[in-house]
Amino acid sequence: RVGERRRGRSLDRLLDRRACEEDVTSLPYSPPAPRELHVATSKRTEAALTSEIEITDRPGLRDIAINRPAKRNALTRAMYRALSDGLSGAAGVGARAIWLHGSAECFTAGNDLGDFAHAMPGAPSAAWGFLEALIACDTPIVATVNGAAVGVGTTMLLHCDLVCCSAGARFQLPFVNLGLCPEAASTLLLPARAGLLRASELLLLGDPFDAATAREAGIVNAILPDPPDADAWGLSRAEALAAKPPEALRATRALLRRNRAEVTAVMREEGAVFARLLHAPEARHALAARVEPRAASSPRLSEAGGR
Repeated sequence: RVGERRRGRSLDRLLDRRACEEDVTSLPYSPPAPRELHVATSKRTEAALTSEIEITDRPGLRDIAINRPAKRNALTRAMYRALSDGLSGAAGVGARAIWLHGSAECFTAGNDLGDFAHAMPGAPSAAWGFLEALIACDTPIVATVNGAAVGVGTTMLLHCDLVCCSAGARFQLPFVNLGLCPEAASTLLLPARAGLLRASELLLLGDPFDAATAREAGIVNAILPDPPDADAWGLSRAEALAAKPPEALRATRALLRRNRAEVTAVMREEGAVFARLLHAPEARHALAARVEPRAASSPRLSEAGGR
């Protein structure tokens, strides 16, 4: 038992050394925010004091861009809060549609490693708030995917109304590979769209998949040749939705999403399992392997991860 405690402390020290460094993972849950962030609204709103989520309001349309190219648009807590604010505040500025996108190179590579390495079991998180805001959003959302959409970068698309991607886009749901379970009610929504067999393949194996597979699985509506075409498609569809009769659009969308209570319940169930698994040996060892591959493969860490 003394040896096990020492191995656990070794893993904790490994995570502590790297928790302040930026890295990329698909894990969506992270510790609660240490302080409240303030949102300044203008023609170009840098919500939650971060320029890494750029919000631009046009007549009838809110443009939300994930802009952290140096880290492949990996999502931090501040970015999650900015996304939540952008979604929940859209109706208040008269937006009748939202266009959500990343850059030409990447949609998002998932969650930032430093923001969840010290997550407390069962603690609320900025990512949780984002997912709840996504489900609760009453404004239609059009998403454009270029490059990688990993983990939450793929599951969030299941809550959008229209989704397009460029031909080179790549998707992945690697939760099981990391010792975790899926999130964002994807265990409910993906089988409903893709069928149980295809959903099992994507969620249990966790392998990357291409744009054609994403369309076949019902994750995207359309595949465009390159990023500029995909961006044009997404923006034009968002503008088209914004031009529709607003009451009829809201009513139709509400009918399409009449199972919102069930979706929320499943997301919370997934979240409870996710939080438990996150602090179990399998996920901790997978996390260590991603943070420091050589250290995680050493006998001490390998043994700790296997218990």
